[in-house]
Amino acid sequence: MRRTAVLVAVALSVALGACSSSGSKGAQPKSSTAPPSTVSPAVAAKAYEAVGPNPVGVTTYTLPAGNQVEVWYPAVKGTTGTISYDVRDYVPAAIKALLTTDVPATFSYPGKRGAAAAPGKFPLVLFSHGFSGIRLQSSHLTSHLASWGMVVASPEHPSRDLTHALVGDLGPAQASVDDIKATLQLVTDENGKAGSLLDGHVDLEHVAIVGHSAGGGTALAATQQIPAIDGFVSLASGIFKNTGTATTVAGATTTVPAPMSDKPSLFVAGKDDHVAVFSEVTKPAFDTAKAPTRLWLIDKLGHNGFDDFCTFGNGKGIIGVAEAAGLGPALARPPLSQFKSLGEDGCLPPALPVQQVWPVIDHVVTSWLRNLFGTDAQPVGLDASVAGQYNVAVDIRSRVS
Repeated sequence: MRRTAVLVAVALSVALGACSSSGSKGAQPKSSTAPPSTVSPAVAAKAYEAVGPNPVGVTTYTLPAGNQVEVWYPAVKGTTGTISYDVRDYVPAAIKALLTTDVPATFSYPGKRGAAAAPGKFPLVLFSHGFSGIRLQSSHLTSHLASWGMVVASPEHPSRDLTHALVGDLGPAQASVDDIKATLQLVTDENGKAGSLLDGHVDLEHVAIVGHSAGGGTALAATQQIPAIDGFVSLASGIFKNTGTATTVAGATTTVPAPMSDKPSLFVAGKDDHVAVFSEVTKPAFDTAKAPTRLWLIDKLGHNGFDDFCTFGNGKGIIGVAEAAGLGPALARPPLSQFKSLGEDGCLPPALPVQQVWPVIDHVVTSWLRNLFGTDAQPVGLDASVAGQYNVAVDIRSRVS
């Protein structure tokens, strides 16, 4: 279990009340009618940092190309259980054979594989992992979103996933966007398939995409190429080193369309990120993004603070797992040294332990998506009034019109 759920968010949603609303895309999910001014900043800041009211179900699908898609969804009331994954299962077999030490390499969260979905239709969130990441890499966040009433679908990107990155078998940037397109089609098909776990449970009129690191470039490109996407969340990403019409993200090339997408956007960055340096990467993207756009810059947060990886290797991340297996000398030399820098960023001081920062990330991403989808008619805890309510400094900026 990643943390004990508190009830402040549920209490807030009850206090605000709900009613149906409508928008340009037709009937929307239930939305809160009370403006955020009726809630104190201390309460609004923590509205969505606790696990939501829905248990979480998980299933895995396979795309026509053969790569897998992990899907988290709200499960029927009473669902219990724990889901785990071992990051060593996502490296090449020859490397996995070396990672035999008994050092933590698994991540667990509350949920049940194959559980029946909760009644109703839920907005869809597509998730794009980063360079040398995996589709499960941010299960702390993807499961959290499902607990708050969203279906989340995350494809494996063979063009830059952990297995292929370690052997240098990288693909073109467009391949990851094509994975997102195929994932949207897969979810659409499952939503209309009798007997599917998702049958009739996905609100395809409300779709967003969240991307981490290189996945942020995929998210931006996807909003340009897929009309169904309403907005995007960029985590530890933005505009990287310009190379014509593309950018380089930790060794992977990611297309950055021009001009910037005119869809609503949220940028969340770590002040102690030395991979996606805020002033060089995220700030330029936020500055050129079209309104409405929001930015949260979180102190003592590094690049891997957005994924689960820093929980491995006794707090040193996947690099700690490798070092415990005696691979430290190899990681100190090129070409693996680039993986050491990337893998440790955000896992070591001055970065805070990720579990202390995740509640802030969980809140802002959940709240922003709920507002985008119309679940909350007004934003809850997204403006600068909540900046001083956390155990870490947060710089909050926005252009809402």
